Amino acid sequence: MRISPELRRKLISVAAVSAALLTAAPASVAVAQETAPGPAAVPAAQTEAAPGAPAERLIVGYKSGASEAKSDKAAAADAAAKAEKTGEDVDFQRRLGTGAALVDLGTNPARADVADVVAQYEADPQVAYVVPDRLNKPTAVTPNDTDYGKQWDLFESTAGMNVPAAWDTTTGSGVTVAVIDTGYVTHSDLAANIVGGYDFIADTAVSVDGNGRDSNPADPGDWYNANECGAGIPASDSSWHGTHVAGTIAAATNNGKGIAGIAHGAKISPVRVLGKCGGYDSDIIDAITWASGGTVSGVPANTNVAKVINMSLGGGGACSSATQSAINGAVNRGTAVVVAAGNENQNVSNASPANCNNVIAVAATNRAGSRASYSNYGSLVDISAPGGETRTSTANGILSTLNSGTKTPSSENYDYYQGTSMATPHVAGLAALMKSANSALTPAQIESAIKANARPLPGTCSGGCGAGLADAAKTVQAVKGGSSTGTTFSSTTAVAIPDAGAAIESPISVTGRSGNAPSALQVGVDITHTYRGDLVIDLVAPDGSAYRLKSAASDSADDVKTTYTVNASGESANGTWKLRVQDTAAQDTGTLNGWKLTF
Repeated sequence: MRISPELRRKLISVAAVSAALLTAAPASVAVAQETAPGPAAVPAAQTEAAPGAPAERLIVGYKSGASEAKSDKAAAADAAAKAEKTGEDVDFQRRLGTGAALVDLGTNPARADVADVVAQYEADPQVAYVVPDRLNKPTAVTPNDTDYGKQWDLFESTAGMNVPAAWDTTTGSGVTVAVIDTGYVTHSDLAANIVGGYDFIADTAVSVDGNGRDSNPADPGDWYNANECGAGIPASDSSWHGTHVAGTIAAATNNGKGIAGIAHGAKISPVRVLGKCGGYDSDIIDAITWASGGTVSGVPANTNVAKVINMSLGGGGACSSATQSAINGAVNRGTAVVVAAGNENQNVSNASPANCNNVIAVAATNRAGSRASYSNYGSLVDISAPGGETRTSTANGILSTLNSGTKTPSSENYDYYQGTSMATPHVAGLAALMKSANSALTPAQIESAIKANARPLPGTCSGGCGAGLADAAKTVQAVKGGSSTGTTFSSTTAVAIPDAGAAIESPISVTGRSGNAPSALQVGVDITHTYRGDLVIDLVAPDGSAYRLKSAASDSADDVKTTYTVNASGESANGTWKLRVQDTAAQDTGTLNGWKLTF
Protein backbone atom coordinates (compact mmCIF):
# COMPACT_ATOMS: atom_id res chain seq x y z
CA MET A 1 0.00 0.00 0.00
CA ARG A 2 1.26 3.49 -0.84
CA ILE A 3 0.56 6.75 0.96
CA SER A 4 0.30 10.25 -0.39
CA PRO A 5 3.40 12.46 -0.42
CA GLU A 6 1.65 14.94 1.90
CA LEU A 7 0.86 12.28 4.50
CA ARG A 8 4.31 10.79 4.12
CA ARG A 9 5.93 14.14 4.85
CA LYS A 10 3.79 14.52 7.97
CA LEU A 11 4.65 11.07 9.20
CA ILE A 12 8.41 11.34 8.87
CA SER A 13 8.66 14.82 10.34
CA VAL A 14 9.04 15.38 14.05
CA ALA A 15 5.59 14.97 15.61
CA ALA A 16 4.27 17.23 18.33
CA VAL A 17 5.27 16.09 21.76
CA SER A 18 2.58 13.82 23.17
CA ALA A 19 0.09 15.49 25.48
CA ALA A 20 0.40 12.45 27.67
CA LEU A 21 3.98 13.32 28.51
CA LEU A 22 3.46 14.19 32.14
CA THR A 23 6.61 16.18 32.75
CA ALA A 24 6.16 18.25 29.58
CA ALA A 25 9.79 19.35 29.50
CA PRO A 26 10.72 20.87 26.13
CA ALA A 27 13.70 18.54 25.73
CA SER A 28 11.75 15.44 26.67
CA VAL A 29 10.45 13.09 24.00
CA ALA A 30 7.69 10.54 24.25
CA VAL A 31 7.37 7.57 21.97
CA ALA A 32 4.48 8.24 19.59
CA GLN A 33 2.05 5.57 18.49
CA GLU A 34 2.07 4.39 14.90
CA THR A 35 -0.90 6.14 13.37
CA ALA A 36 -0.92 5.33 9.65
CA PRO A 37 -2.53 2.08 8.47
CA GLY A 38 -0.83 -0.79 6.72
CA PRO A 39 2.55 -2.47 7.09
CA ALA A 40 4.36 -0.10 4.73
CA ALA A 41 3.25 3.07 6.47
CA VAL A 42 5.78 5.18 8.34
CA PRO A 43 4.89 5.91 11.98
CA ALA A 44 5.12 9.39 13.44
CA ALA A 45 8.70 10.19 14.38
CA GLN A 46 9.85 12.22 17.34
CA THR A 47 13.41 13.39 17.71
CA GLU A 48 15.28 15.81 19.91
CA ALA A 49 15.67 18.15 16.97
CA ALA A 50 13.74 21.37 16.69
CA PRO A 51 10.04 21.02 15.79
CA GLY A 52 9.60 20.23 12.13
CA ALA A 53 13.08 18.81 11.66
CA PRO A 54 13.27 15.48 9.77
CA ALA A 55 14.75 12.23 10.98
CA GLU A 56 18.43 11.70 10.23
CA ARG A 57 18.38 7.91 10.31
CA LEU A 58 16.00 5.18 9.21
CA ILE A 59 15.43 1.61 10.37
CA VAL A 60 14.73 -0.66 7.42
CA GLY A 61 13.21 -4.08 7.93
CA TYR A 62 13.60 -6.48 5.00
CA LYS A 63 11.38 -9.46 4.29
CA SER A 64 12.80 -12.77 5.46
CA GLY A 65 13.57 -14.03 1.98
CA ALA A 66 15.52 -10.95 0.90
CA SER A 67 19.31 -11.17 0.68
CA GLU A 68 19.50 -7.77 2.42
CA ALA A 69 17.88 -9.35 5.48
CA LYS A 70 20.95 -11.50 6.09
CA SER A 71 23.86 -9.90 4.27
CA ASP A 72 25.37 -6.62 5.41
CA LYS A 73 27.03 -6.33 2.01
CA ALA A 74 23.66 -6.66 0.29
CA ALA A 75 22.07 -4.09 2.62
CA ALA A 76 24.92 -1.67 1.96
CA ALA A 77 24.55 -2.18 -1.78
CA ASP A 78 20.84 -1.52 -1.51
CA ALA A 79 21.50 1.73 0.39
CA ALA A 80 23.93 2.80 -2.31
CA ALA A 81 21.30 2.04 -4.96
CA LYS A 82 18.74 4.16 -3.11
CA ALA A 83 21.28 6.96 -2.88
CA GLU A 84 21.90 6.85 -6.60
CA LYS A 85 18.17 6.99 -7.38
CA THR A 86 17.46 9.90 -5.03
CA GLY A 87 20.71 11.80 -5.21
CA GLU A 88 20.83 11.82 -1.40
CA ASP A 89 23.27 10.47 1.19
CA VAL A 90 22.10 6.97 2.14
CA ASP A 91 24.63 4.82 4.02
CA PHE A 92 24.20 1.44 5.69
CA GLN A 93 25.48 1.68 9.28
CA ARG A 94 24.92 -1.64 11.03
CA ARG A 95 22.60 -4.57 11.61
CA LEU A 96 20.22 -4.36 14.58
CA GLY A 97 19.47 -7.28 16.86
CA THR A 98 16.14 -7.80 15.13
CA GLY A 99 17.85 -8.15 11.75
CA ALA A 100 16.76 -4.72 10.54
CA ALA A 101 19.26 -2.37 8.91
CA LEU A 102 20.17 1.05 10.32
CA VAL A 103 20.60 3.58 7.51
CA ASP A 104 22.14 7.02 7.93
CA LEU A 105 20.83 9.94 5.87
CA GLY A 106 23.65 12.38 6.51
CA THR A 107 23.64 15.51 8.64
CA ASN A 108 20.45 17.58 8.80
CA PRO A 109 18.70 16.35 5.66
CA ALA A 110 15.78 18.33 4.35
CA ARG A 111 12.29 16.99 4.91
CA ALA A 112 11.67 16.50 1.20
CA ASP A 113 15.00 14.65 0.84
CA VAL A 114 14.03 12.21 3.57
CA ALA A 115 10.62 11.70 1.98
CA ASP A 116 12.30 10.73 -1.31
CA VAL A 117 14.48 8.12 0.40
CA VAL A 118 11.53 6.70 2.33
CA ALA A 119 9.53 6.47 -0.90
CA GLN A 120 12.31 4.44 -2.52
CA TYR A 121 12.43 1.94 0.34
CA GLU A 122 8.65 1.84 0.49
CA ALA A 123 8.42 0.96 -3.20
CA ASP A 124 10.92 -1.90 -2.84
CA PRO A 125 9.03 -5.25 -2.69
CA GLN A 126 11.80 -6.70 -0.48
CA VAL A 127 11.20 -4.11 2.26
CA ALA A 128 8.75 -5.00 5.06
CA TYR A 129 8.88 -1.63 6.79
CA VAL A 130 10.84 1.59 7.06
CA VAL A 131 10.61 3.77 10.17
CA PRO A 132 12.53 6.75 11.56
CA ASP A 133 15.20 6.09 14.18
CA ARG A 134 13.71 8.19 16.95
CA LEU A 135 15.63 9.75 19.80
CA ASN A 136 14.04 9.06 23.19
CA LYS A 137 14.97 10.50 26.57
CA PRO A 138 13.87 9.80 30.15
CA THR A 139 10.61 11.45 31.06
CA ALA A 140 11.69 12.15 34.65
CA VAL A 141 13.70 15.14 33.49
CA THR A 142 14.71 18.17 35.48
CA PRO A 143 12.13 20.96 35.18
CA ASN A 144 13.36 24.13 33.52
CA ASP A 145 12.17 26.38 36.35
CA THR A 146 15.07 28.71 37.07
CA ASP A 147 15.13 28.13 40.84
CA TYR A 148 14.40 24.41 40.77
CA GLY A 149 18.01 23.66 41.71
CA LYS A 150 17.38 25.35 45.06
CA GLN A 151 14.49 23.02 45.90
CA TRP A 152 16.53 20.40 47.73
CA ASP A 153 13.34 19.35 49.50
CA LEU A 154 12.02 17.81 46.29
CA PHE A 155 14.98 15.92 44.89
CA GLU A 156 18.04 15.61 47.15
CA SER A 157 18.82 11.98 47.89
CA THR A 158 19.57 12.55 51.58
CA ALA A 159 16.42 14.25 52.81
CA GLY A 160 14.41 15.22 49.75
CA MET A 161 10.95 13.74 49.22
CA ASN A 162 11.75 11.92 45.94
CA VAL A 163 9.18 13.96 44.04
CA PRO A 164 10.51 14.07 40.44
CA ALA A 165 10.22 10.30 39.97
CA ALA A 166 6.52 10.54 40.83
CA TRP A 167 5.91 12.94 37.94
CA ASP A 168 6.24 10.12 35.41
CA THR A 169 2.99 8.79 36.84
CA THR A 170 1.03 11.91 37.74
CA THR A 171 1.31 15.64 38.34
CA GLY A 172 -1.95 15.95 40.25
CA SER A 173 -4.32 16.80 37.41
CA GLY A 174 -8.00 16.69 38.26
CA VAL A 175 -7.48 17.39 41.96
CA THR A 176 -8.21 20.59 43.88
CA VAL A 177 -6.34 21.35 47.10
CA ALA A 178 -7.87 23.86 49.49
CA VAL A 179 -5.24 25.95 51.26
CA ILE A 180 -6.95 27.16 54.43
CA ASP A 181 -4.63 30.00 55.37
CA THR A 182 -4.06 33.75 54.87
CA GLY A 183 -5.50 33.81 51.37
CA TYR A 184 -3.63 34.43 48.14
CA VAL A 185 -1.61 37.36 46.83
CA THR A 186 -1.26 37.38 43.05
CA HIS A 187 1.84 35.61 41.74
CA SER A 188 2.54 34.80 38.09
CA ASP A 189 4.23 31.50 38.98
CA LEU A 190 1.03 30.30 40.64
CA ALA A 191 -1.83 32.14 38.94
CA ALA A 192 -2.52 29.46 36.30
CA ASN A 193 -3.35 26.95 39.03
CA ILE A 194 -5.60 29.14 41.20
CA VAL A 195 -9.35 28.51 41.20
CA GLY A 196 -12.13 30.15 43.16
CA GLY A 197 -11.95 30.22 46.94
CA TYR A 198 -13.56 32.21 49.74
CA ASP A 199 -12.79 34.67 52.53
CA PHE A 200 -14.24 33.25 55.76
CA ILE A 201 -12.97 35.94 58.14
CA ALA A 202 -16.09 37.44 59.69
CA ASP A 203 -14.41 39.87 62.12
CA THR A 204 -13.30 43.02 60.29
CA ALA A 205 -10.59 43.68 62.89
CA VAL A 206 -8.98 40.43 61.78
CA SER A 207 -9.80 40.58 58.07
CA VAL A 208 -8.14 44.01 57.52
CA ASP A 209 -9.79 44.18 54.08
CA GLY A 210 -12.64 46.40 55.29
CA ASN A 211 -15.37 43.79 55.14
CA GLY A 212 -16.45 40.42 56.45
CA ARG A 213 -17.01 37.20 54.57
CA ASP A 214 -17.05 37.35 50.79
CA SER A 215 -15.95 35.45 47.70
CA ASN A 216 -12.61 37.26 47.41
CA PRO A 217 -9.80 35.36 49.21
CA ALA A 218 -7.15 37.94 48.34
CA ASP A 219 -4.54 38.42 51.05
CA PRO A 220 -4.29 42.14 51.97
CA GLY A 221 -1.46 41.47 54.44
CA ASP A 222 -1.42 40.26 58.04
CA TRP A 223 1.12 42.70 59.54
CA TYR A 224 0.68 44.06 63.05
CA ASN A 225 2.32 46.53 65.41
CA ALA A 226 4.12 45.72 68.65
CA ASN A 227 1.73 44.65 71.43
CA GLU A 228 -1.21 44.74 69.01
CA CYS A 229 -1.64 40.97 69.21
CA GLY A 230 -0.84 40.72 72.91
CA ALA A 231 1.42 42.23 75.51
CA GLY A 232 5.08 41.66 74.72
CA ILE A 233 4.49 40.41 71.18
CA PRO A 234 6.76 42.34 68.81
CA ALA A 235 5.69 43.88 65.53
CA SER A 236 5.60 41.69 62.42
CA ASP A 237 5.53 42.31 58.69
CA SER A 238 2.98 40.61 56.46
CA SER A 239 3.81 36.95 55.94
CA TRP A 240 1.99 36.08 52.69
CA HIS A 241 1.93 32.67 54.33
CA GLY A 242 -0.88 31.16 52.25
CA THR A 243 0.87 32.03 49.00
CA HIS A 244 4.10 30.39 50.16
CA VAL A 245 2.21 27.23 51.11
CA ALA A 246 0.29 27.20 47.82
CA GLY A 247 3.50 27.49 45.78
CA THR A 248 4.98 24.39 47.36
CA ILE A 249 1.88 22.44 46.40
CA ALA A 250 1.15 23.67 42.90
CA ALA A 251 3.46 26.36 41.51
CA ALA A 252 3.48 26.25 37.71
CA THR A 253 6.26 23.96 36.46
CA ASN A 254 8.35 23.85 33.29
CA ASN A 255 7.41 27.46 32.61
CA GLY A 256 11.03 28.64 32.59
CA LYS A 257 10.78 30.66 35.79
CA GLY A 258 10.75 30.34 39.55
CA ILE A 259 10.03 27.07 41.28
CA ALA A 260 8.32 23.75 40.64
CA GLY A 261 5.19 22.68 42.51
CA ILE A 262 4.91 19.16 43.89
CA ALA A 263 1.45 18.64 42.35
CA HIS A 264 1.77 21.23 39.60
CA GLY A 265 -1.10 19.68 37.64
CA ALA A 266 -3.48 20.27 40.54
CA LYS A 267 -5.48 23.40 41.35
CA ILE A 268 -5.37 25.54 44.48
CA SER A 269 -8.51 26.94 46.09
CA PRO A 270 -7.41 29.69 48.52
CA VAL A 271 -9.64 29.76 51.59
CA ARG A 272 -8.89 32.71 53.84
CA VAL A 273 -9.20 32.26 57.61
CA LEU A 274 -6.06 33.94 59.00
CA GLY A 275 -5.65 37.71 59.18
CA LYS A 276 -4.22 40.15 61.67
CA CYS A 277 -3.12 38.24 64.79
CA GLY A 278 -4.46 34.90 63.49
CA GLY A 279 -7.90 33.43 62.97
CA TYR A 280 -10.84 32.06 64.95
CA ASP A 281 -11.89 28.42 65.24
CA SER A 282 -15.37 29.36 64.06
CA ASP A 283 -14.06 30.63 60.73
CA ILE A 284 -11.73 27.65 60.31
CA ILE A 285 -14.54 25.20 61.05
CA ASP A 286 -16.75 26.77 58.37
CA ALA A 287 -13.81 26.80 55.94
CA ILE A 288 -13.17 23.08 56.46
CA THR A 289 -16.85 22.33 55.90
CA TRP A 290 -17.19 24.48 52.78
CA ALA A 291 -13.90 23.44 51.19
CA SER A 292 -14.88 19.78 51.39
CA GLY A 293 -18.30 20.32 49.84
CA GLY A 294 -20.40 20.86 52.94
CA THR A 295 -23.03 23.54 53.41
CA VAL A 296 -22.35 26.77 55.33
CA SER A 297 -25.25 29.12 55.98
CA GLY A 298 -25.00 32.35 54.01
CA VAL A 299 -22.15 31.09 51.83
CA PRO A 300 -22.70 30.00 48.20
CA ALA A 301 -22.10 26.34 47.37
CA ASN A 302 -18.51 25.49 46.58
CA THR A 303 -17.96 24.79 42.88
CA ASN A 304 -14.32 23.78 43.45
CA VAL A 305 -14.68 21.06 46.07
CA ALA A 306 -11.28 19.99 47.39
CA LYS A 307 -10.22 16.38 47.85
CA VAL A 308 -7.26 17.56 49.92
CA ILE A 309 -7.19 20.28 52.59
CA ASN A 310 -3.93 21.85 53.76
CA MET A 311 -3.97 23.52 57.17
CA SER A 312 -0.58 24.97 58.04
CA LEU A 313 -1.99 26.52 61.19
CA GLY A 314 -2.65 25.69 64.80
CA GLY A 315 -2.96 26.70 68.40
CA GLY A 316 -2.61 25.24 71.87
CA GLY A 317 -4.86 22.90 73.79
CA ALA A 318 -6.91 19.84 73.06
CA CYS A 319 -8.81 19.27 69.86
CA SER A 320 -12.25 20.78 70.43
CA SER A 321 -15.40 18.81 69.70
CA ALA A 322 -16.43 21.55 67.28
CA THR A 323 -13.24 21.30 65.24
CA GLN A 324 -13.30 17.51 65.35
CA SER A 325 -16.85 17.52 64.03
CA ALA A 326 -15.82 19.65 61.04
CA ILE A 327 -12.85 17.41 60.30
CA ASN A 328 -14.96 14.27 60.56
CA GLY A 329 -17.46 15.80 58.16
CA ALA A 330 -14.75 16.60 55.62
CA VAL A 331 -13.24 13.12 55.82
CA ASN A 332 -16.66 11.52 55.51
CA ARG A 333 -17.15 13.53 52.32
CA GLY A 334 -13.91 12.06 50.98
CA THR A 335 -11.48 14.91 51.67
CA ALA A 336 -8.08 14.21 53.22
CA VAL A 337 -7.10 16.76 55.89
CA VAL A 338 -3.36 17.47 56.23
CA VAL A 339 -2.28 19.52 59.27
CA ALA A 340 0.96 21.02 60.58
CA ALA A 341 2.24 19.46 63.82
CA GLY A 342 3.30 22.87 65.15
CA ASN A 343 6.57 24.70 65.83
CA GLU A 344 6.82 24.73 69.62
CA ASN A 345 9.30 21.84 70.03
CA GLN A 346 6.76 20.08 72.25
CA ASN A 347 4.51 17.05 72.12
CA VAL A 348 1.93 17.47 69.39
CA SER A 349 -0.74 16.32 71.85
CA ASN A 350 -0.78 19.94 73.03
CA ALA A 351 -1.28 21.40 69.53
CA SER A 352 -4.67 21.66 67.83
CA PRO A 353 -5.86 20.73 65.20
CA ALA A 354 -2.84 18.42 64.75
CA ASN A 355 -4.00 16.42 67.79
CA CYS A 356 -7.45 15.83 66.28
CA ASN A 357 -8.48 12.44 64.92
CA ASN A 358 -8.78 11.80 61.19
CA VAL A 359 -6.00 14.20 60.22
CA ILE A 360 -2.56 13.57 58.76
CA ALA A 361 -0.26 15.36 61.21
CA VAL A 362 3.07 16.41 59.69
CA ALA A 363 6.36 17.05 61.50
CA ALA A 364 9.25 18.92 59.88
CA THR A 365 12.72 17.67 58.99
CA ASN A 366 15.83 19.62 58.09
CA ARG A 367 18.17 19.19 55.14
CA ALA A 368 20.05 16.41 56.93
CA GLY A 369 16.84 14.48 57.50
CA SER A 370 16.65 15.02 61.26
CA ARG A 371 13.69 16.46 63.10
CA ALA A 372 13.91 20.23 62.78
CA SER A 373 14.75 21.84 66.13
CA TYR A 374 11.42 23.69 66.29
CA SER A 375 9.14 20.85 65.14
CA ASN A 376 6.59 19.29 67.45
CA TYR A 377 6.81 15.53 67.89
CA GLY A 378 5.02 12.63 69.54
CA SER A 379 2.90 9.56 68.93
CA LEU A 380 0.22 11.58 67.16
CA VAL A 381 2.60 12.61 64.38
CA ASP A 382 1.78 10.56 61.30
CA ILE A 383 4.58 11.47 58.89
CA SER A 384 7.55 13.80 58.46
CA ALA A 385 8.41 15.98 55.47
CA PRO A 386 10.98 18.67 54.64
CA GLY A 387 10.27 21.85 56.55
CA GLY A 388 13.76 23.32 56.47
CA GLU A 389 15.98 24.83 59.12
CA THR A 390 17.70 28.13 58.41
CA ARG A 391 19.97 28.55 61.46
CA THR A 392 23.13 27.84 59.48
CA SER A 393 22.01 28.88 56.00
CA THR A 394 18.91 30.48 54.52
CA ALA A 395 19.26 28.08 51.58
CA ASN A 396 18.43 25.22 53.96
CA GLY A 397 14.88 26.52 54.17
CA ILE A 398 11.98 25.88 51.79
CA LEU A 399 11.87 28.19 48.77
CA SER A 400 8.44 29.18 47.47
CA THR A 401 6.28 31.94 46.02
CA LEU A 402 5.94 35.14 48.05
CA ASN A 403 5.53 38.93 47.89
CA SER A 404 7.99 41.68 48.75
CA GLY A 405 5.46 43.93 50.50
CA THR A 406 6.13 44.51 54.18
CA LYS A 407 2.53 45.54 54.88
CA THR A 408 0.41 45.59 51.73
CA PRO A 409 1.09 43.69 48.49
CA SER A 410 3.99 44.88 46.37
CA SER A 411 6.01 42.98 43.76
CA GLU A 412 6.03 39.20 43.59
CA ASN A 413 9.17 37.35 44.66
CA TYR A 414 10.42 34.09 46.17
CA ASP A 415 11.87 33.46 49.60
CA TYR A 416 12.91 30.74 52.04
CA TYR A 417 10.72 29.89 55.03
CA GLN A 418 11.04 27.17 57.65
CA GLY A 419 8.37 25.44 59.71
CA THR A 420 5.91 22.61 59.91
CA SER A 421 3.81 25.01 57.84
CA MET A 422 6.28 24.30 55.03
CA ALA A 423 6.38 20.55 55.66
CA THR A 424 2.60 20.18 55.51
CA PRO A 425 2.13 21.29 51.87
CA HIS A 426 4.71 18.67 50.85
CA VAL A 427 2.35 16.00 52.15
CA ALA A 428 -0.76 17.75 50.82
CA GLY A 429 0.92 17.85 47.41
CA LEU A 430 1.70 14.15 47.70
CA ALA A 431 -1.93 13.44 48.63
CA ALA A 432 -3.00 15.30 45.48
CA LEU A 433 -0.62 13.20 43.36
CA MET A 434 -2.08 10.04 44.91
CA LYS A 435 -5.68 11.09 44.39
CA SER A 436 -4.91 11.94 40.78
CA ALA A 437 -3.24 8.56 40.23
CA ASN A 438 -6.13 6.68 41.87
CA SER A 439 -9.30 8.72 42.26
CA ALA A 440 -11.04 6.05 44.37
CA LEU A 441 -8.65 6.41 47.31
CA THR A 442 -10.30 7.34 50.61
CA PRO A 443 -8.66 9.71 53.11
CA ALA A 444 -7.81 6.73 55.35
CA GLN A 445 -6.19 4.90 52.46
CA ILE A 446 -4.20 8.00 51.51
CA GLU A 447 -2.88 8.27 55.07
CA SER A 448 -2.11 4.56 55.29
CA ALA A 449 -0.25 4.51 51.97
CA ILE A 450 1.83 7.56 52.84
CA LYS A 451 2.88 5.96 56.11
CA ALA A 452 3.41 2.47 54.68
CA ASN A 453 5.70 3.78 51.93
CA ALA A 454 7.74 6.24 53.98
CA ARG A 455 11.46 5.66 54.35
CA PRO A 456 13.34 5.84 57.65
CA LEU A 457 14.56 9.29 58.60
CA PRO A 458 18.15 9.65 57.40
CA GLY A 459 18.84 11.71 60.51
CA THR A 460 17.63 11.59 64.09
CA CYS A 461 14.33 12.25 65.81
CA SER A 462 13.69 12.45 69.51
CA GLY A 463 10.12 12.13 70.68
CA GLY A 464 8.48 10.55 67.64
CA CYS A 465 8.33 11.64 64.01
CA GLY A 466 5.68 9.32 62.68
CA ALA A 467 6.26 6.63 60.07
CA GLY A 468 9.35 8.34 58.66
CA LEU A 469 10.13 10.66 55.75
CA ALA A 470 7.43 10.75 53.08
CA ASP A 471 8.54 9.28 49.75
CA ALA A 472 6.47 10.62 46.85
CA ALA A 473 7.58 8.25 44.10
CA LYS A 474 7.24 5.09 46.15
CA THR A 475 3.85 6.10 47.49
CA VAL A 476 2.40 7.08 44.12
CA GLN A 477 3.66 3.88 42.55
CA ALA A 478 2.05 1.88 45.35
CA VAL A 479 -1.41 3.32 44.72
CA LYS A 480 -1.24 3.77 40.95
CA GLY A 481 -3.98 1.88 39.21
CA GLY A 482 -4.35 -0.39 42.19
CA SER A 483 -7.55 -1.33 43.90
CA SER A 484 -8.55 1.21 46.49
CA THR A 485 -10.51 -1.31 48.45
CA GLY A 486 -9.40 -4.45 50.22
CA THR A 487 -11.14 -7.20 52.15
CA THR A 488 -12.29 -5.96 55.56
CA PHE A 489 -12.99 -8.04 58.68
CA SER A 490 -14.55 -6.19 61.58
CA SER A 491 -15.92 -6.42 65.10
CA THR A 492 -18.73 -4.16 66.28
CA THR A 493 -19.00 -5.68 69.75
CA ALA A 494 -18.47 -2.98 72.37
CA VAL A 495 -16.06 -3.83 75.19
CA ALA A 496 -15.69 -1.70 78.33
CA ILE A 497 -12.14 -0.53 79.16
CA PRO A 498 -11.73 -0.54 82.95
CA ASP A 499 -9.99 2.31 84.74
CA ALA A 500 -6.35 1.40 85.42
CA GLY A 501 -7.30 -2.24 85.10
CA ALA A 502 -6.35 -5.34 83.20
CA ALA A 503 -6.10 -5.30 79.42
CA ILE A 504 -9.21 -6.20 77.43
CA GLU A 505 -9.13 -8.06 74.12
CA SER A 506 -11.51 -8.07 71.17
CA PRO A 507 -11.16 -10.89 68.60
CA ILE A 508 -11.68 -10.96 64.84
CA SER A 509 -11.64 -14.26 62.95
CA VAL A 510 -10.01 -13.98 59.51
CA THR A 511 -10.76 -16.75 57.01
CA GLY A 512 -10.53 -17.31 53.27
CA ARG A 513 -7.20 -15.54 52.84
CA SER A 514 -4.12 -17.12 51.30
CA GLY A 515 -0.55 -16.70 52.45
CA ASN A 516 0.62 -14.02 54.82
CA ALA A 517 -0.90 -10.71 55.86
CA PRO A 518 0.18 -7.62 53.87
CA SER A 519 3.05 -5.30 54.69
CA ALA A 520 0.49 -2.49 55.04
CA LEU A 521 -2.25 -4.14 57.07
CA GLN A 522 -4.76 -1.44 58.04
CA VAL A 523 -6.08 -1.54 61.59
CA GLY A 524 -9.06 0.74 62.15
CA VAL A 525 -9.75 1.58 65.80
CA ASP A 526 -12.82 3.26 67.35
CA ILE A 527 -12.36 3.94 71.08
CA THR A 528 -14.26 6.39 73.27
CA HIS A 529 -12.14 7.51 76.22
CA THR A 530 -11.87 10.69 78.30
CA TYR A 531 -8.04 10.71 78.46
CA ARG A 532 -6.51 8.79 75.59
CA GLY A 533 -2.98 9.32 76.85
CA ASP A 534 -3.67 6.54 79.38
CA LEU A 535 -4.21 3.94 76.69
CA VAL A 536 -1.83 1.31 75.35
CA ILE A 537 -3.06 -0.46 72.21
CA ASP A 538 -1.62 -3.60 70.62
CA LEU A 539 -2.56 -5.74 67.64
CA VAL A 540 -2.12 -9.42 68.48
CA ALA A 541 -1.51 -11.79 65.55
CA PRO A 542 -2.89 -15.37 65.45
CA ASP A 543 0.45 -16.76 66.70
CA GLY A 544 0.46 -14.40 69.69
CA SER A 545 2.94 -11.85 68.30
CA ALA A 546 2.06 -8.34 69.47
CA TYR A 547 2.41 -5.15 67.42
CA ARG A 548 2.34 -1.93 69.41
CA LEU A 549 -0.06 0.56 67.84
CA LYS A 550 -0.08 3.17 70.60
CA SER A 551 1.89 3.77 73.77
CA ALA A 552 0.82 5.72 76.83
CA ALA A 553 1.61 9.44 76.58
CA SER A 554 0.82 12.83 78.07
CA ASP A 555 -2.19 13.34 75.84
CA SER A 556 -5.33 14.72 77.47
CA ALA A 557 -7.49 14.65 74.36
CA ASP A 558 -10.52 12.38 74.07
CA ASP A 559 -10.94 9.19 72.05
CA VAL A 560 -8.87 7.17 69.61
CA LYS A 561 -10.56 7.01 66.22
CA THR A 562 -7.94 6.38 63.60
CA THR A 563 -6.35 3.83 61.27
CA TYR A 564 -2.92 2.35 61.98
CA THR A 565 -0.72 0.61 59.42
CA VAL A 566 1.18 -2.53 60.45
CA ASN A 567 3.80 -4.52 58.56
CA ALA A 568 2.33 -7.94 59.25
CA SER A 569 3.95 -9.68 56.29
CA GLY A 570 5.55 -12.25 58.62
CA GLU A 571 2.18 -13.41 59.94
CA SER A 572 -0.29 -15.89 58.50
CA ALA A 573 -3.37 -14.00 57.36
CA ASN A 574 -5.93 -16.56 58.50
CA GLY A 575 -6.65 -17.05 62.17
CA THR A 576 -7.90 -15.10 65.16
CA TRP A 577 -6.50 -11.58 65.46
CA LYS A 578 -7.06 -9.55 68.61
CA LEU A 579 -7.00 -5.90 69.56
CA ARG A 580 -5.63 -5.52 73.10
CA VAL A 581 -6.34 -2.29 74.99
CA GLN A 582 -5.25 -1.33 78.49
CA ASP A 583 -5.88 1.79 80.58
CA THR A 584 -2.63 2.36 82.49
CA ALA A 585 -3.65 5.21 84.83
CA ALA A 586 -6.49 6.06 87.19
CA GLN A 587 -9.52 8.36 86.90
CA ASP A 588 -10.71 7.72 83.34
CA THR A 589 -12.68 4.95 81.64
CA GLY A 590 -13.71 4.22 78.09
CA THR A 591 -15.14 1.77 75.57
CA LEU A 592 -13.75 -0.07 72.58
CA ASN A 593 -16.70 0.50 70.24
CA GLY A 594 -15.28 -1.63 67.46
CA TRP A 595 -12.30 -2.24 65.22
CA LYS A 596 -11.47 -3.67 61.81
CA LEU A 597 -8.70 -5.22 59.72
CA THR A 598 -8.37 -4.37 56.02
CA PHE A 599 -6.21 -6.70 53.94
